[in-house]
Amino acid sequence: MNTRTEDRPTLAQPRQVERLVAGQATTDGAGVRLTRVLTQSLQRRLDPFLMLDAFGSDKPDDYIAGFPDHPHRGFETITYMIAGRMRHRDSAGHEGLLENGGVQWMTAGRGVIHSEIPEQEEGVMEGFQLWLNLPAAEKMNPPWYRDFKAAELPQVLTSAGVAVTVIAGASHGTAGAVTRDGTAPLYLDLHLPAGTRFEQALPADHNAFVYVYRGAVTIAGQAVPAQRMAILANDAAADGVAIEATGEARALLIAGRPLNEPIAQYGPFVMNTQQEIFQALADFREGRFAAAAG
Repeated sequence: MNTRTEDRPTLAQPRQVERLVAGQATTDGAGVRLTRVLTQSLQRRLDPFLMLDAFGSDKPDDYIAGFPDHPHRGFETITYMIAGRMRHRDSAGHEGLLENGGVQWMTAGRGVIHSEIPEQEEGVMEGFQLWLNLPAAEKMNPPWYRDFKAAELPQVLTSAGVAVTVIAGASHGTAGAVTRDGTAPLYLDLHLPAGTRFEQALPADHNAFVYVYRGAVTIAGQAVPAQRMAILANDAAADGVAIEATGEARALLIAGRPLNEPIAQYGPFVMNTQQEIFQALADFREGRFAAAAG
């Protein structure tokens, strides 16, 4: 773990909150209960991000069946586990155990079949899965996978005491675990003690949002309660975001460079045209993805 204590100059014009979004309760996989925070209707607004699911329960029936073998093509999945244990296996031969505080980053590329199955029979299972689009030129690249244990994720501790896990991008002089040239994603987990303020510089043309999963925060005078996503307004004059916590709070700050490319989605396939979707379905049905995960 790379822990640094560092602050940056105060922002000149922090972003405002455009609107608050409440997630939609749903099920996925073999009946896993979750909240879909970033839905398909927001994909254009929050390009390059396609989906954000939040899951959390101490009831085994809500999660125990997990996500058996299923395919993906054309994007990346980032799973961040707050609590619990999940076993990943995929058709490219990758296997890993995702545990408390760990991240699993998978590039589906031209196609992969994988499973995500809990390795626990009781207790709390909590975390997030983010879908990040791939540029058209990279959608048919070979699949890629990496597990990061909590101790491998870079950390920043600000002078105010805000603990920052830098999953992707860079914050306060610390590079994250993953970087991507095409979408330039920023993915931060913020633990804000009561009475603290956190500032993060953001390119004006990047789409950004904050998801609060503990407590409540304030952004540019707008209160953001737990289980709400604050979409940050795009303003050519804005240079970042400032997040304040009256009480203890935890939140995800996610931002990225929009691809501004067509989005064609059919379930777990995200391409640029309907013809590419038809091809993905044909390739999957005819076994042209790698052999199913075991």
